[in-house]
Amino acid sequence: MAEIGLLGSITLSLCFFVLELVPHQAQGEDPSLDGLCTSSITIHGYKCQELQVTTEDGYILSLQRIPQGRTEVGDSETKKQPVIIQHGVLVDGRAWLLNSPEQNLPMILADNGFDVWIVNARGTTYSRKHISLDPSKPAYWNWCWDDMVTYDLPAIFNYVSKQTGQKINYVGHSLGTLIALASFTEGKLVNQLKSAALLGPVAYLSHMKTVLGVLAAKAFIGEIMINTGMPEFDPKGLPVIELIKFLCLAPGVDCGDVFTAITGDNCCVNASTVNRFMMHEPQPTSTKNMVHLSQTARSGVLAKFDNGGISPPIYNLSNIPHNLPLFISYGGEDALSDVDDVKNLLDHLKLHDADKLSVQFIKDYAHADYVMGMNAKDKVYNDVTAFFNRQF
Repeated sequence: MAEIGLLGSITLSLCFFVLELVPHQAQGEDPSLDGLCTSSITIHGYKCQELQVTTEDGYILSLQRIPQGRTEVGDSETKKQPVIIQHGVLVDGRAWLLNSPEQNLPMILADNGFDVWIVNARGTTYSRKHISLDPSKPAYWNWCWDDMVTYDLPAIFNYVSKQTGQKINYVGHSLGTLIALASFTEGKLVNQLKSAALLGPVAYLSHMKTVLGVLAAKAFIGEIMINTGMPEFDPKGLPVIELIKFLCLAPGVDCGDVFTAITGDNCCVNASTVNRFMMHEPQPTSTKNMVHLSQTARSGVLAKFDNGGISPPIYNLSNIPHNLPLFISYGGEDALSDVDDVKNLLDHLKLHDADKLSVQFIKDYAHADYVMGMNAKDKVYNDVTAFFNRQF
């Protein structure tokens, strides 16, 4: 009862607090900036193509293609296995590229003979265009990760499949694993898919240990933001910054290091990488998307967005084809992809063909280590590369 009283008072206070912040919307980064090819890839000696894919619902997504390794001369005539790399929530494709070429996943895969395609989710700096909607208007932000399952991944897979003529390997981190798993349950993508590597997998969020995240979910912050006219969730915008400060006042919330408080105690991300991260990240998403994630945390069920009517349909993980090659890696210190939640996911995959499911547990890894860890090549990426090479 004490917890309910505390959350109730926080929620009521937030209603008034958010209303005071509504006029102070901040502008995001200029989407006309040079793309990731120029800023983060070609400067290291790799070829890179800036591409765009339009979804069925009109969102224009930015892709970067690294077609070959740094030391290859000319255009390779050998058909390479394509790999789509999908980031998590509140970041974009740049997050994969913060470390050196010898330490970041896209360039490691390219140097190992793969054709690499980096995705930038709708709403992020390089994917803010739409055929008719303006990101400064609420209608642009009326989406959640259901729409990424229904529209974004199919559009990307169709495009890469047509360009390469091959089945596709997939790497997802965090939300990138969630939308993939949900897609697989509905039979989407599986005919175009060769294999999938899921890092820091998210399907269930009931046991997440980030106090800030749990408090935000239970206090219905996303719902409050939508109802008070803030459809864009911009971590760099004044409303969200002030909301986080407000939550940090709650008992038991330590915001001395917000990065660690949200992701867990990352063992292997150094300070210079975090500094580079903070120069460009975090990225915006829709507030509705954050609401959907909060619903997942509160309900303990992997389901479609709950509009407040009848119970929404679930994504049934047992529908994932049992012969689909999967590589799953999770960390013992991850505050978002908690060990108990991953065990719940694995329990739903217990009928998966044993020779098609590879599971890796890294005791000292937290959420950000999978993308920015200085030793991720030795701990994770070499295993991902080997896993892809075993698929014929």
